[in-house]
Amino acid sequence: MQKFLVLLTAIILMSGCTQFPGVYKLDIPQGNIIDQEQVDQLQPGMTPRQVQYIMGTPIVTDTFNANRWDYIYTMRKADQAPINTHLSIIFDNGVLSNVKGDLRPQ
Repeated sequence: MQKFLVLLTAIILMSGCTQFPGVYKLDIPQGNIIDQEQVDQLQPGMTPRQVQYIMGTPIVTDTFNANRWDYIYTMRKADQAPINTHLSIIFDNGVLSNVKGDLRPQ
């Protein structure tokens, strides 16, 4: 009887580590949704308000450098590796001067 309880406990604990077939998993988007159309609208010389109108509020504002905004987007789909997109927008003298990251204006 004792061996049966140990075996049953082991099976229950190990079942938490596996994925049950047929169980629906949600897609989990996090951050600002960034697409190429938005990035293509960015032009040097734009004010921070114009950039914020196009891109939305940045997820990360650098405390030590107010002239840099970072937009981060992560999409986790069931049974797939997460997709990460990062975009840094740099301002110089109050206007957009540079865009760095995974997407670039064309």
